[in-house]
Amino acid sequence: MTRIAIVLGSTRPGRRAEIVARWVAEVAKRHHDAEFELVDIGAYGLPMLDEPAPAMTGDYRNEHTKRWAAAIDGFDGYVFVTPEYNHSFPAALKNAIDFLYAEWNDKAAGFVGYGAYGGMRAVEQLRLILAEMKVATVRTQVALSKHTDRDLFVDPENWRPSGDRDLTEMLDQLIAWSNALRTLQPVSAAARG
Repeated sequence: MTRIAIVLGSTRPGRRAEIVARWVAEVAKRHHDAEFELVDIGAYGLPMLDEPAPAMTGDYRNEHTKRWAAAIDGFDGYVFVTPEYNHSFPAALKNAIDFLYAEWNDKAAGFVGYGAYGGMRAVEQLRLILAEMKVATVRTQVALSKHTDRDLFVDPENWRPSGDRDLTEMLDQLIAWSNALRTLQPVSAAARG
């Protein structure tokens, strides 16, 4: 079964990432050809990148890195739920991505951005970073803005998402790409020992 992580890309207090990620998980339940799991980068307690060797070497020394690597390696694709901060995505998400390399390779990613302009600039920058990690990104993305999803920002408890159709289309693409890329994935880090 194809496994997709819904990555909460913010660790900020009061973040909307949890609300948005739960919505993604609800819509994802309609897809019976994949399993989805919430992955909160905040739960891994990653400090600022502190590995002595570049991630590309796979020589992880710290237990927090090994835990993070084991979690990420088990997925075939990712939905990144990210806010836009100052025309980019959160530093905590960049840091979490930078800890690893092979675990990201030859997998697919989709995006749910949110912010004043739907997180569009954050997602565009995230696409560039993930390309370096050999992650294929799907075209369709979800953009939740203060204009179309006002309640997400001012009254999150009463938010009614506007992007179900885009989300369903993005998930369809993500599952298809994740399945296709499975044939390229190297032996997992766990199997390599």
